[in-house]
Amino acid sequence: MASSSAATLTKVASEARPFSPEPISDEEAAAMFRACLNLFRLWGVTDEQAAVMLDLPRRTFARWKAEGPGRMGRDGKARLSNLMGVHKALRIIFRDPARGYAWVKAGNDAFGGRSALDVMLGGELTDLMRVRRYLDAERGGW
Repeated sequence: MASSSAATLTKVASEARPFSPEPISDEEAAAMFRACLNLFRLWGVTDEQAAVMLDLPRRTFARWKAEGPGRMGRDGKARLSNLMGVHKALRIIFRDPARGYAWVKAGNDAFGGRSALDVMLGGELTDLMRVRRYLDAERGGW
């Protein structure tokens, strides 16, 4: 019986393909953009700050906020995904959502005394990723 199970596992392993997530669709990106607008409001982020985090000209952000997002490239979708990851991690770490929203603006030793928002306002995708990775490590998961 054990050899049968081992043979099955070997067969499954040999047929398995590496994990490769599907690209984020335009519809998914639009939904994440709408969610980020709410998140920015809860974090107390200005439109100027939001535009920096999303690497958008201020006028483009204002238009997207009013009319819905236009076509987004991979970088924009990655930025939205990382912001959603930050939100998810904060919701896991803090039972009280308000504490998570406040944490974003609080100074943090892990960021040299700067807040997570200050880090994310560096404007690079890697700045968003840095905050997300820190929170993912703090919560003990991916």
